[in-house]
Amino acid sequence: MRILLIAGSFNSLTQRVHTALRDEDHSVAVHLVHGDEPLREAVRATDPDLIVAPMLTSVVPEDIWSTRTVLIVHPGPKGDRGPSSLDWAIHEGAADWGVTVLQAAAEMDAGDIWASVPFRVAPCSKSELYRGEVSDAAVRAVLLAVERFASGTFVPEPLDYTAPDVRGRLRPPLRQDVRRIDWEHDDTATVLRKLRAADSRPGVLDELYGEAYFLHGGHPEDELRGAPGTVLATRDGAICRATSDGAVWIPQLRPRRVPGGPVTVKLSAARVLGERLAGVPEVGVDPVAAADRETWSEIRYRELGRAGFLEFSFAGGAMCTGRCRRLLAAYRAACARPTSVLVLGPRRDFFSNGIHLGVIETAAHPGDESWENINAMDDLVHAVLSTTDRLTVAALPGNAAAGGLMLALAADEVWCRDGAVLNPHYRLMGLYGSEYWTYTLPRRVGTAEAERLTSRPLPVSAQHAADLGLIDRVLPGGQAEFRAEVELRAAALAGAAELPERVTLKRSGREREEAERPLDAYRLDELARMKQNFFGDGEPYPVLRREFVHGVRPGSTPGHLTAWLPAGA
Repeated sequence: MRILLIAGSFNSLTQRVHTALRDEDHSVAVHLVHGDEPLREAVRATDPDLIVAPMLTSVVPEDIWSTRTVLIVHPGPKGDRGPSSLDWAIHEGAADWGVTVLQAAAEMDAGDIWASVPFRVAPCSKSELYRGEVSDAAVRAVLLAVERFASGTFVPEPLDYTAPDVRGRLRPPLRQDVRRIDWEHDDTATVLRKLRAADSRPGVLDELYGEAYFLHGGHPEDELRGAPGTVLATRDGAICRATSDGAVWIPQLRPRRVPGGPVTVKLSAARVLGERLAGVPEVGVDPVAAADRETWSEIRYRELGRAGFLEFSFAGGAMCTGRCRRLLAAYRAACARPTSVLVLGPRRDFFSNGIHLGVIETAAHPGDESWENINAMDDLVHAVLSTTDRLTVAALPGNAAAGGLMLALAADEVWCRDGAVLNPHYRLMGLYGSEYWTYTLPRRVGTAEAERLTSRPLPVSAQHAADLGLIDRVLPGGQAEFRAEVELRAAALAGAAELPERVTLKRSGREREEAERPLDAYRLDELARMKQNFFGDGEPYPVLRREFVHGVRPGSTPGHLTAWLPAGA
């Protein structure tokens, strides 16, 4: 079937639906909606059998939905309506929620229902929930709706608020006056719900040191205590703030935009506050200690038998210079442990998206910061590639892109959750790429396929990546099921009788390849290209980076996605 995806941006859910439909042998095109007339032209040009909107905040023109079937993906259960569905679910502490696929109609979110899939609400931020449980349910609902449409016999269900399974309702936008935190009286659980319901947009508007900021992210703290509202400590850029009965960690802040002023950027809280934090102590936590505590830490380390697990979780999957160096130090410490298998990856959500464009864009000298950041990423990847005394596994519960994916490919084995979406390219940011991709990618998929993957900026599903040889294993299930399966498989691998022989073969293979062409040669060639991208006249990277960070391009698709792309292309 020819399916046109229309969306406000080519975001994680749009990419997930895009890859899922292609895996089901549908021809897919994508149009980003920025005006009614271009949308009409896209529909005329593609003449699709079906239109699906995975993420759309604007109204579909009547002349389109009245003449064609347009399916809207809404992140709420049957009957739920309004623009703040997930916000309300988390804000009110809902245990269960759902995703509904409904037909576009005159009234927003009130069309006939083609499919509805429930899910459990995990205790996490809105953005993390969206990329995890919501995305999983949305794909199941879309595929079911598409199957029903293709049958030609299914009759969608009109919205009926008297039906026993319709438990949603029309809700207003969740405004800042409702989101506001009362630090004197709100307990930690309430504060966490408010913070998590606002992440990553719009954030919770609040005041710190006499200035207005939007707070982004919320994590509990099990030890630090103080007067409610007080900033108690910092840790790796985050701040810890006291509640009425405990404390929470807030990793990121965004200054409130001054009327007529430039768009503000979400950055680490400590960087935004700067000198205002003079006198506030930095309270670090060791990755090993963090694994057994309910506190915020970007890096944790634990062991299960002879399998070590180095867990890292960076907001937005972005790895600035400091994060790369901290992770490298933790990796070296993990390699000093008496384990035979080392697993790298977060417990859920993003694996990594590579260098931190926000930190780079707001640096005094973005080119220099780009250079520092890419070299820090390269140092980390080199450490993984150079590990020859044990097997390494990259475990991807969620998406990975660009240098972040190349970090995963440095491991001996790559295990992906079936809901992960991979973007093995750098081109949409105008970069050649580094992280030893010219070594790792052809080694896995061959030179011709490596060129295709990096020159055509398309998302790749986990299953398609496995078919290509890009990854080694696809594991089904949700976030928790994936992590449990990773632990079982890693422990089994660490105890396997053939493991010593595998490690010996790995070491000899690395020595042979190093003699043929040293890793440093790959790095030098890649960095020569990247240096030109960072500092050369007329390079697109600075403009593309600026537009991305400041939301000038809320989403971008490669031009060829507006034409039909058959499955497997």
